Amino acid sequence: MPLPPPPPGRDHERVRRTPDPALDDTDLGLARAALAQGRRQPVRSLLARTGADWDRRAHRTAVLALEPCTAAWAHEWLLAEPGSADAAVLLALAQVRRTLRGKEDAAAARAACRSAAALAPADPTPWLGLLQLERDGGTAAVRIFEEIRSRHRDHHHAHHLMVARLAERRADGGPDPLHEVHDFAAWAAEQAPADSPLAILPVVAHAERYRVLAAHGFAPADPAASGHWRDGRARGVTKAAFDWWLEWEHDDHPRHLIDLNFLAHAKVLEGRGAEAAALFHRIGRHATPEPWSYPDRDPHRAFHTARAAALGLRAG
Repeated sequence: MPLPPPPPGRDHERVRRTPDPALDDTDLGLARAALAQGRRQPVRSLLARTGADWDRRAHRTAVLALEPCTAAWAHEWLLAEPGSADAAVLLALAQVRRTLRGKEDAAAARAACRSAAALAPADPTPWLGLLQLERDGGTAAVRIFEEIRSRHRDHHHAHHLMVARLAERRADGGPDPLHEVHDFAAWAAEQAPADSPLAILPVVAHAERYRVLAAHGFAPADPAASGHWRDGRARGVTKAAFDWWLEWEHDDHPRHLIDLNFLAHAKVLEGRGAEAAALFHRIGRHATPEPWSYPDRDPHRAFHTARAAALGLRAG
């Protein structure tokens, strides 16, 4: 007979309420759990199998880099195998993560990324680490982004990062329907292949711009009260993204659930409950912090409240 589940104490509730960055990648979740237990071979095997699937490689490496033990272990791995590109890239992203947490010097993280790029010149992932260290969409970020695109033109994570950085430009200028983040997102969606998930990027840009406006007092802290998703631009980009999803849905893309969360969030705030419900059915339990946390909300509560309303369930 299986053991009963542990009582829902504070630790259990904290874990349950924390979105899992691995999303629906079961192999990634198993390798991450093995690493936390001190078993390293599953991570090595996972990265080797991932190969040159660049979006999946970026997703898996970034999630593994979140583990507290990753930097130390990847450093040991690289010392044992100085020519291992997998070890170098994992160490680089782990050091980037430590830098973003205030536990590592940015110069050291940048040096690790450049060392990894030298070992794996075709891999855009070390350049993704460098882009994560850029806090605005200035010249340095644009140059790094172009390095990524030269290796993988439709790099999903890099495009999302650039949208978030560009949305910060002229943050104190207030609402601007001609803000460059909208142009960038439209350009990226138009130049991508018809079946590319970058079709969702204009919706992401709209949410990121709201985050910035609300943080600077130009929009209400309650996104439902902002009207931000009910103007002509918002309705247009949301309809186009939803139509794309109906025609081209890619449930095999490693970050497709991030796109679906942004699209469901937009449909909820647009007041399109039936369309939001269809998206929530696809998302299942895989909530993502962005955009449900915007501008400063509990993403678990915001997601589940919206999901319950769309699906006709009791919130809880």
